Amino acid sequence: MSNDPDQSTISLSDNDIVERILSGDIDLYHLLVRRYNRRLYHVAWSILQNEQEAEDVMQEAYVRAYEHLSQFAGRAHFSTWLTRIAINEALSRMKRLNREDEMDAASALFREPFCTRHTADQRLLTAEARRALEYAISALPEAQRTVFVMHFIDGATIAEIAECLEVSKGVVKMRILRARRILRHKLYELARATSATAFQFLGERCDRVSAHVKSRIANIAKGPAH
Repeated sequence: MSNDPDQSTISLSDNDIVERILSGDIDLYHLLVRRYNRRLYHVAWSILQNEQEAEDVMQEAYVRAYEHLSQFAGRAHFSTWLTRIAINEALSRMKRLNREDEMDAASALFREPFCTRHTADQRLLTAEARRALEYAISALPEAQRTVFVMHFIDGATIAEIAECLEVSKGVVKMRILRARRILRHKLYELARATSATAFQFLGERCDRVSAHVKSRIANIAKGPAH
């Protein structure tokens, strides 16, 4: 698969890409991988609170989606269909994991520094703000944590979250309200201010996930060994 598609393929809609993949142009699948890496990472981490497990969920979600691509009926947005697969995979994986170390695992998400220059005091405040945000979000109950991350970190709308989680918009709104109460008003405002840098999906991770998916998809396309 090429990692440098031309502009004509980049502009294709999800449905157009799916149709062309089903017609045999499997090289286009990496476009969908690149397009939704950030969203799947966010939703997987919000459930598992472990970056390595989140990456594993992403890979499994992409592979499962590819294997069942012919079953995508287009009744929902492809992004919603794919996100549901990732959510189900993350929930299944969570049941098999020892949850005692989740809080420690979340700390790895906040290691990346800002790209802009900061004074020593500013860097200290930034580090403290990230730690406060980390523990506050990690302490949220799973239901509230997932909608908080999807809405305020990933930018998903209430309607999108409701469709992905298969709950009503009223339920999503209530979970967000409860999350805000738990985080407290001041910390909630801090989370909004730092959201762009708190949950970065950086190029190295994106390349790693794309390469793993590429390899697995290539093996599937070859079919069973004779």
